[in-house]
Amino acid sequence: MSNDLSPEIRARRVFEGQNKQALYQRTEPLSSRMQRLRALKDWIQKNEYLIQKSIYKDFKKPAAEVDMTEIYPVLTELKDALRHIKKWSRKIPVDSSVAYLSTVSHVRYEPKGVCLIIAPWNFPFNLTIGPLVSAIAAGNTVMIKPSEMTPHTSELIDKMVGEIFKEEEVAVFTGDVKVSQDLLKLPFDHIFFTGSPAVGKIIMKAAAEHLTSVTLELGGKSPTIVDNNAHIKDAAEKIAWGKFMNNGQTCVAPDYVLVHRSVKQPFVEALKAKTQRLFSTNSQSQENLRDYARIVNHKHYSRIQNLVEDAVQKGASVAFGNVMQEEECLITPTVITDVPMDAGIMEEEIFGPVLPVIEFDDFDETIDIINNKPKPLALYYFGRSKKRRERLINSTSAGGVCINDCVLQFAHPHLPFGGVNNSGIGKSHGKYGFLAFSNEKPVLKQRIGFTTTKLVYPPYNKGVKVILNLLKKYF
Repeated sequence: MSNDLSPEIRARRVFEGQNKQALYQRTEPLSSRMQRLRALKDWIQKNEYLIQKSIYKDFKKPAAEVDMTEIYPVLTELKDALRHIKKWSRKIPVDSSVAYLSTVSHVRYEPKGVCLIIAPWNFPFNLTIGPLVSAIAAGNTVMIKPSEMTPHTSELIDKMVGEIFKEEEVAVFTGDVKVSQDLLKLPFDHIFFTGSPAVGKIIMKAAAEHLTSVTLELGGKSPTIVDNNAHIKDAAEKIAWGKFMNNGQTCVAPDYVLVHRSVKQPFVEALKAKTQRLFSTNSQSQENLRDYARIVNHKHYSRIQNLVEDAVQKGASVAFGNVMQEEECLITPTVITDVPMDAGIMEEEIFGPVLPVIEFDDFDETIDIINNKPKPLALYYFGRSKKRRERLINSTSAGGVCINDCVLQFAHPHLPFGGVNNSGIGKSHGKYGFLAFSNEKPVLKQRIGFTTTKLVYPPYNKGVKVILNLLKKYF
């Protein structure tokens, strides 16, 4: 929203207003939260074209892909929250042990308070509004910082929030990194950040100044294993879709493929054929890829270009793709093979339409490669061997696992989504998102008069010691 105040002064003023509103919202009925969620859902459903148009302006994302990856997941979150918010918010009774026979206890979920959402550019609507749904469902007030790299979508989010909410309920702050720095000076009750591990460390340091809790949705190099008993064409099609959707700018996209040597060549050939069919990447139409997004800006275009050049210089081969048009920020779906492990492309998250394919002989090699890198956000296995699949899951650590498909685990409304260590802290989506923005508050009620606790009050005579010994031994 337009405002004559400087971003820093406005941020402090809005924070103070939201802090007062947050205290009020602690005691308001659930129907008020549901009303806000319904208003958000109605606005999205009435303005789908504006969402499609804004995201297309930012990086030419096809309308159907916007529907599938930006609008549908948010509407699913909204419907799930509206359907289950009463159940999520109920007090949970807690059983009492013998030592607590005179007490009654329960856990209740209270809103954390004023929350900050710092959103990324790669799914600028989904990864901004998805966490907002959880924050509202939990009863919080929210300040949002959308990405400056997708200005048209950020402007749309600002417009949407201004039309639906009062500023003391939800407010948007557009601008560059300085705006984020100003916001991070404030003592928020929770910060939800989606982005890179490098920036996640900055967010965590700022949060530590106020002992603010955080949810960090980060990234990493998500490995994909294609075993020798995989259905090659099926695996190739699913990997092509999961990797090259959104031009590879997806935190859970397959980052590299470990394929068994015996099926490497048929896999690469199938991957090429499926990629051409899905994204029209043949030579006749590669300059007019209508179902294919673009790199978000020239900085990221150059970064990906340099990664490919470095890998080739170190011995990698381009199997297909690698057609680049700088003025369009276009890099066609690219697969490279024979990639050395010391290439830059194997050391940092690619976050673009380039897929390294590395062969292996012994299945244990895949486990060693994965465990020698920071823990990834996603792990994918394509194959029919339950024994190898279970060994892979049990021997490695990842934010989530998907078998014989990829990316789908992100959108599942009833699965927790998040990373581990380098790939993130905390979980989101559905009930798990509600819990991320809630404080689980235990409440214990003791009876008046005689209680079991009084049996072990001082003075600590022989009888008290007997009771304590019995408690330690049997209860």
